[in-house]
Amino acid sequence: MQQRGACVSTKDELRKKFRIKRKYFQNARREVADDAVRRAVLELFAQKDSFFIYRSFGSETDTTGLIASLISLGKRVFLPRVEGDDIVAVRYAEGAELSKSAFGTLEPCGQAFAGDIDVVIVPLLALNRRGFRLGYGGGFYDRYLRSSAAVKAGICYDFQLTDEFSEDPWDEPLDLAVTEKGVYYFAK
Repeated sequence: MQQRGACVSTKDELRKKFRIKRKYFQNARREVADDAVRRAVLELFAQKDSFFIYRSFGSETDTTGLIASLISLGKRVFLPRVEGDDIVAVRYAEGAELSKSAFGTLEPCGQAFAGDIDVVIVPLLALNRRGFRLGYGGGFYDRYLRSSAAVKAGICYDFQLTDEFSEDPWDEPLDLAVTEKGVYYFAK
């Protein structure tokens, strides 16, 4: 990854910057990018059976088509639900009941899943070249990833790749990221 832009002083400022960039990435360009990400994820993980994936919200890389595709292929899909300071995986089927969380996102109802999951796909605002994501600041996914043996993947738009931030000691790295321009693998 190449460095993109000057250094930003705080992670909060960087979060704001990338929310704005995502907001203005729209219409046909966004639809083409979302479809490219969806197709790449399906090809990359064709042999995997279970996926823990966020349900996109606002200007995040769209996951609704990806979730529908995974379900139509017979894959097991789990969505996140916040419980206290943590997120849990809850099995999802097309048309299943969802409720609005305190964060404004839709979350699955039902019992939390305690088994192994093959692939975890996480949301992010930005991603550095070492595979560390800039999330929304709650640490939910870092705590979840710490205890997961799954392949840890991020999906985003290529402009979200940046070297404008360094990770903190509690941040968990991803194994790879999928953008509309390709797949980026990160060394452990």
